[in-house]
Amino acid sequence: MSTRRGFPVVVAAPSGTGKTTVCRAVVARDPDIVFSISHTTRPMRRGELDGVDYHFVSPEQFDRGVAAGDFLEWATYNGNRYGTSWRAIDAPLGDGHDVLLEIEVQGARQVRAKRDDARFIFLLPPSLATLRERLEGRGSDASEVIAARLELARRELEDGPRFDYAVVNDDLDACVAEVLAILSAERDGETASLRARHVPGPAIEALLRA
Repeated sequence: MSTRRGFPVVVAAPSGTGKTTVCRAVVARDPDIVFSISHTTRPMRRGELDGVDYHFVSPEQFDRGVAAGDFLEWATYNGNRYGTSWRAIDAPLGDGHDVLLEIEVQGARQVRAKRDDARFIFLLPPSLATLRERLEGRGSDASEVIAARLELARRELEDGPRFDYAVVNDDLDACVAEVLAILSAERDGETASLRARHVPGPAIEALLRA
């Protein structure tokens, strides 16, 4: 077992920013970080596997977990609940691995209140117009759903300045490289330069002006 104890890394972003793709690429390229598999009440999509993409549970099972205090964080998003169990992070942290939590902004608030050792990365789209294009490009949501997602994104951006870093996902490879550099700097304790380059407030202001 490693003598180093890992730390949680929270990655949050408005829907359509590409955080799942970024997170999976980061885990694939960094052997020292593992992916936290969340619980959810939403239906399984084609190609997904239980215990790999999510732990798919019924609303009743989720409620029992909440009542038992099983979750570090949980939130309701688009009518479904998502949560990170304590069990999903405690073992890998103790083994010296960092743990990546791909969660919603409201869940990040809960982690911030409970884990002083967590690092927080906010992924941003290049512009709200680009975000709209990405959401429309999915071809799975009605126009009113897309409008609701964009309005939620604006509200989520208000929480952005509370994160440690903001990284724009314009080019996937560049975004992944920046997140990997952040992880390396956090492990080494040499964070000043990267934190100065990725201050969330100015990045969000630039996004809203784009």
